[in-house]
Amino acid sequence: VQLQASGGGLVQAGGSLRLSCAASGRTFSGRTFTIYTIGWFRQAPGKEREFVAAITWSGGSTYYADSVKGRFTISRDNAKNTVYLQMTSLKPEDTAVYYCALDLPRDVTMPSQYDYWGRGTQVTVSS
Repeated sequence: VQLQASGGGLVQAGGSLRLSCAASGRTFSGRTFTIYTIGWFRQAPGKEREFVAAITWSGGSTYYADSVKGRFTISRDNAKNTVYLQMTSLKPEDTAVYYCALDLPRDVTMPSQYDYWGRGTQVTVSS
């Protein structure tokens, strides 16, 4: 599976950005990615990678970190094989490299339970 994250940039506090994660290919098991969960994580300098949001591709169940609830929305477009992270009311503390990941995690919040990762996209929120 190949994951391509995009959409990052520099925005002022209170602004919005939409990140995209385009998926293609198949996993090593031969299954298509469409049965899996996509998660968004972020990592700020000097900090551990942390969970942001996740969505199950088939059922559309969504999960959010408390820090982003009410501000971020994760969604999917099956026709485009793409998952989106709409970020609003951005804060300086949202500044980080954002990564998307894919797998069948028992705990969607755990980075260690995702085998497939895309390259990150930088989000910088200025105060």
